[in-house]
Amino acid sequence: MAESKSVVMAALVANGAIAVLKFGGFLLTGSPAMLSETYHSISDTGNQVFLLIGIRYSNREASRGHPFGYGKAQFFYSFLVSVLLFGIAGWESAKHGYDAIMHPGHGGGTPVELLGFGPFDPVYVNYAVLLGAIAFETYALRKAWAGMKADIEQHEWSGLREAFRKTSNVTTLTAFTEDTIALVGAGLALAGVYLTRVTGNYIYDAVSALLIGIMLMGFALALAWENKRLLLGESLPKDEEQKLRTIVEEWDGVGRIVDFRTVYFGPEQVMLTADVAFENGLDTAGMDDRITAIEDALREANPSVNRVYVEPEARELSRTGGTAE
Repeated sequence: MAESKSVVMAALVANGAIAVLKFGGFLLTGSPAMLSETYHSISDTGNQVFLLIGIRYSNREASRGHPFGYGKAQFFYSFLVSVLLFGIAGWESAKHGYDAIMHPGHGGGTPVELLGFGPFDPVYVNYAVLLGAIAFETYALRKAWAGMKADIEQHEWSGLREAFRKTSNVTTLTAFTEDTIALVGAGLALAGVYLTRVTGNYIYDAVSALLIGIMLMGFALALAWENKRLLLGESLPKDEEQKLRTIVEEWDGVGRIVDFRTVYFGPEQVMLTADVAFENGLDTAGMDDRITAIEDALREANPSVNRVYVEPEARELSRTGGTAE
């Protein structure tokens, strides 16, 4: 949790500073790519605030109304992030880029003086801002990658692709996704501004703005899909669930598993329920001891499992002549 919060804080500071600088670059040059990047950074800054709210809200103690706690708050706020990323940054950037293509401007800007230096071509302000953005986003991405790498190593996943499909740590996943597309977006904007400057053709700047918007909408949809699976109550990945099921099946005194289910109730917070038919002849005390031992073994096998409910299957016991109900 602390690692996720530090990742979000790093992204918040970087995006807030970058948004102001990008907007300044747009005012000086009228660059469509700089305006798209301004939308992007403003959206990202707001998104970090939502992620921090999600982290704080999810730490609330369980209550009568929410007996399993508030862990899913992080899923909800991460979903809001994907909606905002699509609706504000992606759509507005793409729309502005399309308008710039259909109604080309002159690009560039009048020479300016800053802090007593100049006059100089304002395009150099854009270069400086975008290079600074790339440096900031590289730092934030390294922090987010450290969080993703820790998840990958903990769960022994093959890489980012598997982690993206299976992780429940949506805060770090969202920050990593945002930082990645922010880095790519700054690179696209830099290429567009530079090509327009050296060729005099405004289309490069406009097309880069459109591409930034399309990229943002694509990643936003992917992020929304990943959060949807957790909001709807996804189980543990099949291979992880099978390992836990095998522990129960092979436990001394277990006849068979009648029902076995897992569900995420928050990042790295899994509830497991199992209805178990025990072998004939076990008394109540022996069955209770085995249930306690099974629950301890399941928690030890997967640290994400923090709630375990193993229940004897009463109907199976009555058929096999067991002594406990």
